[in-house]
Amino acid sequence: MESYDVAIIGGGIVGLATAYRILQKRPQTRLLLLEKEDKLAAHQTGHNSGVIHSGIYYKPGSLRAKNCRAGKQQLEEFCTEHNIPFDRCGKVIIATKDSELPGLQSIFERGQANGVACELISRERLAELEPQTAGIAAIHVPETGIVDYVKVSEKLAEIIKEQDGNIRTQAELLKVEARSGQQVLTTKVGEFRTRQIVTCAGLQSDRIAKLCGWNPQAKIIPFRGEYYELCPRAEHLCRNLIYPVPDPNFPFLGVHFTRMINGGVECGPNAVLAFAREGYAKTNFNVRDMWDALSFPGFRKLGLKHWSAGLGEMYRSVSKPAFVTALQRLVPDIKSSDLIAAPAGIRAQAVTPDGKLVDDFLIEEDKQAIHVLNAPSPAATSALNIGETICDRLLKRFSS
Repeated sequence: MESYDVAIIGGGIVGLATAYRILQKRPQTRLLLLEKEDKLAAHQTGHNSGVIHSGIYYKPGSLRAKNCRAGKQQLEEFCTEHNIPFDRCGKVIIATKDSELPGLQSIFERGQANGVACELISRERLAELEPQTAGIAAIHVPETGIVDYVKVSEKLAEIIKEQDGNIRTQAELLKVEARSGQQVLTTKVGEFRTRQIVTCAGLQSDRIAKLCGWNPQAKIIPFRGEYYELCPRAEHLCRNLIYPVPDPNFPFLGVHFTRMINGGVECGPNAVLAFAREGYAKTNFNVRDMWDALSFPGFRKLGLKHWSAGLGEMYRSVSKPAFVTALQRLVPDIKSSDLIAAPAGIRAQAVTPDGKLVDDFLIEEDKQAIHVLNAPSPAATSALNIGETICDRLLKRFSS
C-alpha cells in the first residue's frame, strides 16, 4: 500500500492550489491528490466565466474579502511567472434606477474598506466605458480581470508532478478508516495510507467530509447557473464586464455580461435548483441529490424565504424572452436573436439547518483532516491564498 503524508481529495483549483503550496513550503512532503473524474478541474473550476474578482462585494474582514484581495495578487503573479494570459479589463457595476443608488453606494463603501481600486462615476463616464449600457450611475472597478482557470489548474498540476506529487484521476473515494494511527483511503484505483487528509471536494464536500468521519452541519445545495453567449455580431454591446447592483434580499448577483479571455461574451447566470449536483443539463436528475436537498430542513426554510425570487429565476430558466428582459435592464438594445445557448455551471452552496446560506468560506478540521466545506465565488480568484491558509494549518501538525 502506498503511504503519504498528505492526501488531498478533489482536483479543482482549490485542491491543486493547496497541493502546490504544501510542496512549495515543505518539498519533502509525500503528497497524493485524488480526483474522481478522468480529468482535473472538471466541475466548478471548469464551468465558470473566468473572472478575476476584486473583492468589492464582500463584507470587510470576512474570509472572502481577505482571501480574494490576497489571492488576486498571488494569481496575477503566478500567471505572469508562468506566461498564462490574463487581462485586467475592468468592470462596471451599474444602477439603472434611483432605488438602486443606495445599494451602489454601499458596494462602493465596501470596496473602499477592502482596499479595492474603484470609483463612483457619472452616466457620462459610464457611456465612455460601456456605451450600450442603460445606467444612471456606476462604479468602475479597473482592477477586475479575466483568465482561463483551467489553464491555471493545468499549470498547477504540472508543477505538482515536477515536485514529485502524485495526482490520480478516476480515483473516487469510497471509504476512509483509521488503522494504526493513520487513515486508509479506499478508492476505485486502490488503497492509500496517509497521515493527514485535506478535502476540497466542491459539490461533494459535505459527503466527503462525512466519509472522513466529520459531521458538517451545513449541507451542499446545488444551484445551476445558465448562460447565453452573444453572437459575434452583437459582441460590440459589451466591451468588458457589466454587472447590476445586486438585490440585497437575494443571495446571488443577478445576470451580467462577461467578456471571456478566449473570446466571446457570456451573459448570465440565473440561479435555479439543480436536480443533480453535477447536472449541467436541465434534464439531468439524480434521486439521491434531490432527496438530500428536499429532505433538508434548511433548504425548505431557504425556499420559503426566497420563494418569490426563486420563481423569477425558474421563469427565466424556461423562458428566453424573460432572460432577455433581465439583460435589457443593463443593455437595452440586446435582442433574443443576439443570444446563443452556452454551457451551464453548478454552484456548490452550503446551507445551514436554519435556512441561511453560508456567506463566507467555511473550513473545519479535526485531528486527522481539514475540510473545505464552502468555497463559493471568489474561490478561484482566492485559491492560492486559500491553499496557503490550509498549508499553514497543516504544517503545524507536522512540526508538533
